[in-house]
Amino acid sequence: MSIFEIDPDIQKAKTLSADFYIDALYFEESRDKIFARTWQFVGDSKGVGVLKPVTLLPGFLEEPLVLTRNDDGIKCLSNVCTHRGKTLVEEPCARANLIRCGYHGRRFSLDGKFLSMPEFDGVEDFPSEADDLTQIRLASHGGFLFASVDPVDPFEVFVGYAAERLGDIKAEGLKLTATREYEVNAHWALYCENYLEGFHIPYVHKALNEIVDYGTYTTETFRYSSLQTGYGDNGEIAARYLFIFPNLMFNFYPWGISVNIVRPVTRERTVVEFLTYTRDEASIDGAGGDLHGVELEDEAVVESVQRGIRSRFYSHGRYSPTRETGTHHFHRLIAEFMK
Repeated sequence: MSIFEIDPDIQKAKTLSADFYIDALYFEESRDKIFARTWQFVGDSKGVGVLKPVTLLPGFLEEPLVLTRNDDGIKCLSNVCTHRGKTLVEEPCARANLIRCGYHGRRFSLDGKFLSMPEFDGVEDFPSEADDLTQIRLASHGGFLFASVDPVDPFEVFVGYAAERLGDIKAEGLKLTATREYEVNAHWALYCENYLEGFHIPYVHKALNEIVDYGTYTTETFRYSSLQTGYGDNGEIAARYLFIFPNLMFNFYPWGISVNIVRPVTRERTVVEFLTYTRDEASIDGAGGDLHGVELEDEAVVESVQRGIRSRFYSHGRYSPTRETGTHHFHRLIAEFMK
């Protein structure tokens, strides 16, 4: 029986096999089976000039792309010259009317169309569509940009009905005020699983537990996303946590938004990038007031799990039907993509 069989009934289901986190083949297969077919965060629209190079999931997918802006809006193109493969745009550019390769002078429009190439007189069947830059699927939501090289579904399906639950959140006026990266000695999926349940809050996050009312904590699941909501003692929303499969986290607080991108590096190492967007940097408090402290607590417990899953006495566990619906949903998506 395949390890990628997760019973849809959480009361009967067993968690994902430890083999998924340990086997090198599964890690490599997840690159094309999961990450190439889903959507990745590539920044916010305000940060795009005329040309902005980005790398889709650095250290894992490593796909060089370039965001271009003209009168038609923002597009996402392959950032690799169709002549000899050189990276085209190395630095952001605020003023440009075309893309020119610095190796042999091939030129492209900001839409990626081939324009010209010196010393190519007499070349048969040239130029063709293969000489244009490939346009990559790009989506914009709430001022944030997402790209995918081969999406299994449109981004609107990935964010799904969760967006309706977040209709009262206004992204206008937010600015990027802080960035930070954390290295976690654990498999990327273990980090995501920890994020997807509030079950551990009373045991791992003592300070956060005093702010969030664990008893009223809720989790909703959608096709490719889930939404957790934590309430304060006063009954008001303290934080909302949106997860978009497989590795994007959007944390909504009264003071702004924290975006977390989980980047696989190896089976036992993950980089988590934190981007903090605020209206007023001095107002950071409440459930998101100590992002660094909470992150270190999460890292410690996830790294402990990474060591534990290698035990010959562990293969899988069971789910709490009331507290681990988000993790069950995540495992079922992994199983669906990996089959």
